[in-house]
Amino acid sequence: MFQTGIRQFRMAMAMVSGRRIRPEVIEKLIADAAATLAEFGAPGDDVRELLEGPFADPEAREHFQTQGVRRTLRRLDRHSPFYRRRLAEAEVSALDIKGFEPASLHRIPVTTKDELVRYAREFVCDDVRPHLSTRTTGTTGKPVEIWLSVYEARLWPALAALAGLLRHEISPDDLLQVNLSSRATAAVQHDIEVCRLVGARTRVLGLVPAGQSLDALLEGATILGTYPSYLAGLLTEARARGLSARDFTLRRIDVAGELLSAAVADGARETFGAEVTDTFAMTEVLPLSGRSCERGHLHPDLNVGLVEVVRLDEDAPAAPGELGRMVVTPYFPYRDCMPLLRYDTGDLVRRLPEDTPRCSLAGIPGVSAIQGKASLLVRTADGPVTTRDVLEVIEGLPTRPWPARFRAWAGDDGRLRVCVPRSVLDDLGSDTAGLAEEFAERGIDCAVEIAAPDATPRAVRADLTETTFPGAEAPARPLEPHHV
Repeated sequence: MFQTGIRQFRMAMAMVSGRRIRPEVIEKLIADAAATLAEFGAPGDDVRELLEGPFADPEAREHFQTQGVRRTLRRLDRHSPFYRRRLAEAEVSALDIKGFEPASLHRIPVTTKDELVRYAREFVCDDVRPHLSTRTTGTTGKPVEIWLSVYEARLWPALAALAGLLRHEISPDDLLQVNLSSRATAAVQHDIEVCRLVGARTRVLGLVPAGQSLDALLEGATILGTYPSYLAGLLTEARARGLSARDFTLRRIDVAGELLSAAVADGARETFGAEVTDTFAMTEVLPLSGRSCERGHLHPDLNVGLVEVVRLDEDAPAAPGELGRMVVTPYFPYRDCMPLLRYDTGDLVRRLPEDTPRCSLAGIPGVSAIQGKASLLVRTADGPVTTRDVLEVIEGLPTRPWPARFRAWAGDDGRLRVCVPRSVLDDLGSDTAGLAEEFAERGIDCAVEIAAPDATPRAVRADLTETTFPGAEAPARPLEPHHV
């Protein structure tokens, strides 16, 4: 126990001082935690406080964030070619950094995905040797390549394994089935390493056809990690086979990377008999992630980064309850090889109103659930309509069109237009009035149109299905209305 206390002290000091954290120290803490849990069944309060961070106290939180921003700026100014230039353009000198406050970050422009693609090499720090490359899936644009160092490849899984073990999210008895795209190198490697460190088993399948993954789930998997759209496909397949919770051993389903609708989440809980956890994870801002509470708030892990919510059309803080863009800065020493400052994720969230009811994660500041991408926001005469606004209506229909296929835009008259496959309307009558009424019940004035039979629906990550011998198919047309 004495050695455990020393390791906890070393980790805490590294977090506070901003020095690199030795991954082997955390790996030994994982072994200590596993032994403690096996003997006593619960971690000590000191370990739990170390995980959750000093966020319940506003003054401690402000101090922690200020130090995190300053040490990150110092590193970028010294070692990042891209940000050295950007800080100079913003007239932020080394002297300024010493007294820099998070509230002054608006002086530095946000970093966009386009910049990350165009100047990729300039984002790599000049004192680090790149080790592992990972890419985004490209479902919302050109893929982004992110490089990790050996240090990061060891640190990130170690932090996740310790947190997961102490929160009872994973244990040595678990079998994790990974249904993620093979392009997500870091995420897949991360899951494998987490299981290795905890002593759990891992089954990496990728995005194979849903039937194959369902067969594997029936062979004893206890945790599933995947995307919401792929989960929707598994759910549809399971119901088609007449399977129910008694056929599965799943206790937990973790999804990220897309929007999870209430209908799919409820359906998965019922059919698979597992807890469904909607998380925030994004290749560009790893290792920062976020957890959802029972009220649907998203609580980012503020130990490892700063999260801002800025207004839709300007770089200024959004007001409580206002829809805005999520901007993320992962802190050094958690981000080392290819750090990002004020990265505009493109994700839309709302700042929580001041009178938001408390939740089980109230000690960690949160935002609303992600509402969609800013690039897909539809600005109608009645106000903005997000992807979630449309998704919740369509996936909540009795036809269960999972995952939802649609295209949404604003018509010349300023009304929302939604184009869907005819199968969505099977139980709603032969025309589009039934679906329009569903939108009206949510306060959205919408005109519904039917897609041409050979039209291509919106891209979802489930469409990245990996097959051994792909067939030669004729190219499909984009999803456009089909007037009959």
